[in-house]
Amino acid sequence: MDKVRLAEFFAAISPDSRVVEGKQYLEVTVEPEKLHSLASELKNNPETKFDFLLCLTGMDWGADLGVIYHLRSTSLKHHVVLKVRLNNRENAHIDSLCDIWPGAEFHEREAYDLLGIIFDGHPDLRRLFLDSTWGFPLRKDFKDDKNIVSR
Repeated sequence: MDKVRLAEFFAAISPDSRVVEGKQYLEVTVEPEKLHSLASELKNNPETKFDFLLCLTGMDWGADLGVIYHLRSTSLKHHVVLKVRLNNRENAHIDSLCDIWPGAEFHEREAYDLLGIIFDGHPDLRRLFLDSTWGFPLRKDFKDDKNIVSR
């Protein structure tokens, strides 16, 4: 499916999503509460068959935290980028996608450890690299009194 047909598909199944044609991939911004059902549809729908989560990245956009998902269909050879913005920095929650793409488990733990994004329903959400005394070093408001993290 090309970018135009993918954009039409998203307009039909998720009309409130924001669809932008990026330089390389179609980029779809989704409301957090609709992410899980949309992801499930994208994997299971025979027209899309997004069976591979290439990458999951936690983001700090200043006012908001967020998560970006790069998805690929290995059989249909198309890609899409899903973006989710979470407007509560101090209590950033989003549904885990581990039940849809098991490869999300490690990446969600990393986003939790470094940014403090909580993935509801994650089977083992605990810190991956740091202990609880660290805070969340990839947040833009992180205070590094010892100058360990350089920017």
